Amino acid sequence: MPSISDSDELIFFVNGRKVIEKNPDPEMNLLFYLIRLTGTKYACGGGGCGACTVMVSRYDPKNKKIHHYPATACLVPICSLHGAAITTVEGVGSIKKRIHPVQERLAKCHGTQCGFCSPGMVMSIYTLLRNHPEPTPDQITEALGGNLCRCTGYRPIVESGKTFSPGSTVCQMKGSGKCCMDPDERSFVGREEKMCTKLYNEDEFQPLDPSQEPIFPPELIRMAEDPNKRRLTFQGARTIWFMPVTLEDLLELKASYPKAPLVMGNTAVGPSIKFKGEFHPVFISPLGLPELHFVNVTNNATIGAGNSLEQFKDALNFLVSEQPKERTKTYYALLKHLRTLAGPPIRNMATIGGHVASQPNFSDLTPILAAGNATINVISKEGERQLPLNGPFFERSLEEASLKPEEVVLSISIPYSTQWQLVAGFRLAQRQENSFAIVNAGMSVEFEEGTNTIKDLRMFFGSVAPTVVSAKQTCKQLLGRQWDDQMLSDSCRWVLEEIRIPPAAKGGMVEFRRTLIISLLFKFYLKVRRWLNEMDPQKFPDIPEKFVSALDDFPIETPQGIQMFQCVDPSQPQQDPVGHPVMHQSAIKHATGEAKYVDDRPPMDQELALVVVTSTRAHAKITSLDVSEALECPGVVDVITAEDVPGDNNHSGEIFFAQSEVICVGQIVCAVAADTYAHAKEAAKHVKIAYDDIEPAIITIEQALEHDSFLSPEKKIEQGNVECAFKHVDQVIEGEVHVEGQEHFYLETQTILAIPQTEDKEMVLHLGTQFPTHVQEYVSAALKVPRNRIACRMKRAGGAFGGKVTKPALLGAVAAVAANKTGRPIRFILDRGNDMLITAGRHPLLGKYKIGFMNNGEIKAADVEYYINGGCTPDESELVIEFIVLKSENAYYIPNFRCRGRACKTNLPSNTAFRGFGFPQATVVVEAYITAVASKCNLLPEEVKEINMYKKTSKTAYKQTFDPEPLRRCWKECLEKSSFHARKKAAEEFNKKNYWKKRGLAVTPMKFSIGIPIAFYNQAAALVHIYIDGSVLLSHGGCELGQGLHTKMIQVASRELNIPQSYVHLSETSTVSVPNAVFTAGSMGTDINGKAVQNACQILLDRLQPIIKKNPEGKWKEWVAKAFEESINLSATGYFKGYQTNMDWEKEEGDAYPYYVYGAACSEVEVDCLTGAHKLLRTDIFMDAAFSINPALDIGQVEGAFIQGMGFYTIEELKYSPKGVLYSRGPDDYKIPTVTEIPKEFYVTLVHSRNPIAIYSSKGLGEAGMFLGSSVLFAIYDAVTAARKERGLSDTFPLNSPATPEVIRMSCTDQFTDMIPRDDPSTFTPWSIHVS
Repeated sequence: MPSISDSDELIFFVNGRKVIEKNPDPEMNLLFYLIRLTGTKYACGGGGCGACTVMVSRYDPKNKKIHHYPATACLVPICSLHGAAITTVEGVGSIKKRIHPVQERLAKCHGTQCGFCSPGMVMSIYTLLRNHPEPTPDQITEALGGNLCRCTGYRPIVESGKTFSPGSTVCQMKGSGKCCMDPDERSFVGREEKMCTKLYNEDEFQPLDPSQEPIFPPELIRMAEDPNKRRLTFQGARTIWFMPVTLEDLLELKASYPKAPLVMGNTAVGPSIKFKGEFHPVFISPLGLPELHFVNVTNNATIGAGNSLEQFKDALNFLVSEQPKERTKTYYALLKHLRTLAGPPIRNMATIGGHVASQPNFSDLTPILAAGNATINVISKEGERQLPLNGPFFERSLEEASLKPEEVVLSISIPYSTQWQLVAGFRLAQRQENSFAIVNAGMSVEFEEGTNTIKDLRMFFGSVAPTVVSAKQTCKQLLGRQWDDQMLSDSCRWVLEEIRIPPAAKGGMVEFRRTLIISLLFKFYLKVRRWLNEMDPQKFPDIPEKFVSALDDFPIETPQGIQMFQCVDPSQPQQDPVGHPVMHQSAIKHATGEAKYVDDRPPMDQELALVVVTSTRAHAKITSLDVSEALECPGVVDVITAEDVPGDNNHSGEIFFAQSEVICVGQIVCAVAADTYAHAKEAAKHVKIAYDDIEPAIITIEQALEHDSFLSPEKKIEQGNVECAFKHVDQVIEGEVHVEGQEHFYLETQTILAIPQTEDKEMVLHLGTQFPTHVQEYVSAALKVPRNRIACRMKRAGGAFGGKVTKPALLGAVAAVAANKTGRPIRFILDRGNDMLITAGRHPLLGKYKIGFMNNGEIKAADVEYYINGGCTPDESELVIEFIVLKSENAYYIPNFRCRGRACKTNLPSNTAFRGFGFPQATVVVEAYITAVASKCNLLPEEVKEINMYKKTSKTAYKQTFDPEPLRRCWKECLEKSSFHARKKAAEEFNKKNYWKKRGLAVTPMKFSIGIPIAFYNQAAALVHIYIDGSVLLSHGGCELGQGLHTKMIQVASRELNIPQSYVHLSETSTVSVPNAVFTAGSMGTDINGKAVQNACQILLDRLQPIIKKNPEGKWKEWVAKAFEESINLSATGYFKGYQTNMDWEKEEGDAYPYYVYGAACSEVEVDCLTGAHKLLRTDIFMDAAFSINPALDIGQVEGAFIQGMGFYTIEELKYSPKGVLYSRGPDDYKIPTVTEIPKEFYVTLVHSRNPIAIYSSKGLGEAGMFLGSSVLFAIYDAVTAARKERGLSDTFPLNSPATPEVIRMSCTDQFTDMIPRDDPSTFTPWSIHVS
């Protein structure tokens, strides 16, 4: 590395304050630099989630304008910020100073739950408003495209943004002048029950005043306009950063350091350094170089390489608006892909030059640029030259066709299209937006004038090989041919011969990708036919009407919806908040970034960072563990291994550090403690572990069954006489269903701060968990000290969904052992990749069924077996399989019913609790066999559901009595108010008219249970203090995970003590204030903690009664002061013994659950049979909420769970290697829903019923919505069935989950799937496998 004696000063502004860095480190990114501004969150580290979004503002001296754009701080090197102004969420507004309208509306529209993604959401909307103070709804949806949220389901976030749109209304009128869901038309249950639709009051919102925004620092304008700018050099410890200010200087630097990367947006170099371990001693950053930032449109469009993809998009939009349509076909194709490429922050950071120069094989743009005959203009000290963007350039096969190390991309020239030329782009990704393509293509054809004779043809495909590939041989063979069906059939055959995807290719999905190549080619063929017909209808016949819908991609539309809930009784006292849609108590803090999470705690004196080293083998002996090299690394204090655990290293079957044997990839072997995270991470690479593989390594459920490998004994329930019943039915069917797993993808990864105390072996842990008691137990066992020395403190978690029930205990023990050995505080944060690898997720499931039924659809007998992939240790697998077996009938009464279940032991990381706890997987099997019965009886699945649904007070298969009346009501309302039958007919009409697109509908009923069949797990305690000034401090054993538990507890205390909510404060959950608390899970947080809070408040009120009686007209504060004077105890512990549930597995009966939550959902989808893409058009949910304590929070839970479920059943796919290595370790490889996936129309109704057993007759709704996402899965299968019927295929086919684009496309068998080459599975090892 060249050594420079003096580093220049780096100057930029953060939230209006000038920053001068005398020794900036080129390796430091903005996210870590802003460590004391805690609003900017770390969630993925790769720019894929938007949690760290900030606004960057720069002044352009050429056009004298200030440019504001969003950027993900995790990818922004601080050295690239010279002359820029950064605004973080703290700079937008704060509670201390003034909250901004964006923050206020996000909070008041209930657009925050856990709050971890909220600062990023605020920054995306805020940046949009700085550029467009009155945005359109579509601009808002687009602005949020790079931000992930795992809690809310996006609808309220979009709604908060839409309040800034001119003329926006919440209720969308349908042209009749009346609301489409007017309560008087839609109210179903007696007219006396009034329904409300307003969850917030818009009149409260402060107006947006653009003139009040902070000004751009004038000093930065002067710096930008300085005529004497010179090259800047920033010298770091290991690297050097050059900022040239002239083109000549840039070329000089590139000649001196040909291997140095050019860094503009850092969207390619940054991830390579972070995730691939690349190291660059020198960086060259030509940011702001005018020669790279121009647009010239004289003879063609020449775009400077330094323009961001967003600026490139703006330039193309301008060209399209100015030029005749026939000249801009390439630009249209590029614009279509630019809308969905990455998200707005990345599009604003990445440059068109960097995008082309880095040659990603998945690029959506380069195949179109190549098809459109674009050239790259490159320059070096030797001079300029043009490189055609074609096959040789991508393949890097010829030196003269490739970019040389010393060359710089100056610009891209894209010719105008000609009259008889058509250019088009195609892509298919797991998710419509912000997702790498599975296959993409750019195609162009030019005809001899006035004919359909091919004069020139170009086809380029991405994601099918290590580089973008050209089908040049095929194109050459087709020159001079007519554009007809024979040409299509030859081209498909030849392209498949020319582009061979090997069977074990990286990325898998080989047959699907082969099919997509020719499916996209067919789309192009149709598009060209249509276009030729428009050019000359007489000469060129049009494509069949039924094929027209194949031409268009699904549009991205702004979602809308209505939420309906029971209005509060007008006679209820005004001060009583119960039943009102009260905002989450931390919502404003979420939106301002002032809500503190564990990693937001300031660094402590002597604090160490911990990084774990994990096993790379699924099942092996550790033959040696050498940490000597790691201990020599800079900053390392110690390496912690199993030898350092003072107490149990294996507690209840969970192993803290592997010792002699590893049992999965991702098992913790040791941990490095160092002075910084970067030092610990670097040293971890130097730990050397040698292994000796042990056979067998069991990865899948099938392998576990083969080797008889189980974690627990079989669980079974049975009623009637199953064997006998099978002999007396009309038909018997058998089948099996595979349901893959799911990653929790909470935005805040597992984070622990372990602080050893100086006395009595005490240890304090701050962490985000659902079960502080469990952490206390494991730490106590590991350290061999009593639990009373271990304090676990939990303020809030940035999402959990079950993933923070058991896992924080294991990780907490690891951190505590490190803190104990070093005697120093330990900060232990799992990065996203390690979090996904180590903590695992939802259990994959295999269901096998045998069903006996009559020809009228009545099911008489069912024999069902379930197997789940539990992973390598017990965790919660036994409880999950018990839940699966107990809930396995869903909403249906089958007189002769047997269900058996077992948890399999495999060499994968242990799967754990996840929202719904087995129910979302198991009931897919139930709905699948109902659908199969319907198909055999020639009935609609909904008819078979109706026939077999519980109808009157009944007993479950395990003999628990329940009344299904609310289930029937939800079902009936769902069918009627969703207009299911009319829409089903309309879908059938649509399907008759469209061959390549199909619509499907499904209605799914649900009987869900809350709580646990073990009574002592339902207990809860609370501690309530009343202070002399009348203020109340409330503590309880429940954890705030974003579900609004603390908010509801404040509502309970407010009602019980008859005081305003503002008097009640809730700080944190702690094992010190409430001992032995059970987990916050199973939808029972409000149920049990609410009862405990209520009990404590009632005890206190009883004590105050004598005082109140003496002074009935007095005020609360007077009564409290008087009580203190009379020595009345103003502190009380409340307790709830818990629901007295039980289950006797020997007798196969019990009162397993306190009550049931019922619901129904209707979803309608449209699928593209050629690509496997689908669009969710509408969802109606009817959820039995009994009496909702807080409709805003409850609807938020229902919507959020539904979208999480929809993701689970459609696009979320975990990929494992045959050796048990998890490939999906971040947002690039694992796709959760974005704002574009949610239903175009989303209607949620809370149905009122009674539930006297629970507090205020409410019901726990945290998990119930998850399974209703399966209505999307079955709507997709309904659409696929329509396609298969039309193609003369069987309408019974495997109904597995998730229904990814691959599954959808390959189920819609047609001439293209028949054409692809197939490989003999015994001749290769696939890249990835399913583990269910």
